[in-house]
Amino acid sequence: MATEIERAPALSLSEMVRALNLTGHVGFDSLPDQLVNKSVSQGFCFNILCVGETGIGKSTMMDTLFNTNFDSTPSTHDLPGVKLKAHTYELREKNVLLKLTLVDSVGFGDQINKDDSWKPIVDYIDAQFDAYLHEELKIKRMLHTYHDTRVHACLYFIAPTGHSLKALDLVTMKKLDTKVNIIPVIAKADTITKTELTKFKAKLMSELVSNGVHIYQFPTDDETVADTNGAMNQHLPFAVVGSNDEVKIGNKLVKARQYPWGTVQVENENHCDFVKLREMLIRTNMEDLREVTHSRHFELYRRHKLEEMGFSDSESKSLSETYEQKRQEHITMLQKKEDEMRQMFVIRVKEKEAELKEAEKELHNRFDALKKQHTEEKRKLEESKKRLDDEMNLFSQQKAQVQAHTSTMGKKKK
Repeated sequence: MATEIERAPALSLSEMVRALNLTGHVGFDSLPDQLVNKSVSQGFCFNILCVGETGIGKSTMMDTLFNTNFDSTPSTHDLPGVKLKAHTYELREKNVLLKLTLVDSVGFGDQINKDDSWKPIVDYIDAQFDAYLHEELKIKRMLHTYHDTRVHACLYFIAPTGHSLKALDLVTMKKLDTKVNIIPVIAKADTITKTELTKFKAKLMSELVSNGVHIYQFPTDDETVADTNGAMNQHLPFAVVGSNDEVKIGNKLVKARQYPWGTVQVENENHCDFVKLREMLIRTNMEDLREVTHSRHFELYRRHKLEEMGFSDSESKSLSETYEQKRQEHITMLQKKEDEMRQMFVIRVKEKEAELKEAEKELHNRFDALKKQHTEEKRKLEESKKRLDDEMNLFSQQKAQVQAHTSTMGKKKK
């Protein structure tokens, strides 16, 4: 007799958890402080990818952002392709250690054929995701000491043309928007007027939206920064100016660029958006950029990779069953390849045998021809020899007759 098991209806988490009141101090309210202390002792990592044409000011902007000199080497315009160069630095501010990795897209936009200029950048980002996934899937993981090289922010430098985005910029950003947090910036913004800049910003945002390019939006779900971030989202893309030079204005030394017509102060918000960029990128949303990279972009990459490997969220199949299925598929594939190689080997052996037989037949034909030729030449030589022998015999007879005749004539004269 079959026994029916009645299953209880699934309960939500809120229905399963009971809320209780404490009758005294326990102490787990210190958990945030413990977390802060642990994070500070371990240090933080942050990785920035700079994408833009050669000479647009990427290195200068990084120096200006972090108030240091990273000693970057200027690139030439004659590189055959795009290369990604990563440099890691340790920066310390007060008691906070930051392991900063700057990745530069060297040679971007310098080639005549720019069709695949985006590919090395995408390959680099995927390679960092793959390295992290490989570490995550190890039997013995060391994620707490692993140097995370995943790109947390992509500063995309746009040339201040004042017109519209180049096709290369649109294609590249479209390829990157599902893999990295894109923050577009207008480089060398002091080369166009304020009116032109306002129109240029509106034009850029309109083009990005119409082409379905998703750029990073500063989060507004945290009440403490919601208003600031919401306002800053309206200023995208940031129009920035970078400089390593300090100029004395009044009684202060400030980062600035001097021109015959005046001075552009980097940290003057009336002159450019550098302060806004620094505030949003470093001082307010650095942790959110790290979190979005892990929870959105890496998760998307991880999901696709695991699906390619045959894993799924289906409850009907366990991990061991999925592994066994993929193992059998792999064995079947190897067997298929072995059979194909065996068949190919047999075909090639037969082809080689046919070639050898054809060569042997040709060799026999040539031998027969040479033998026939040799026989013919031998016959001709024998005929020539016989003819010469006959001529020699005839000559000998004629000589003997002449000698006999001469002897007879001599006797008659006597």
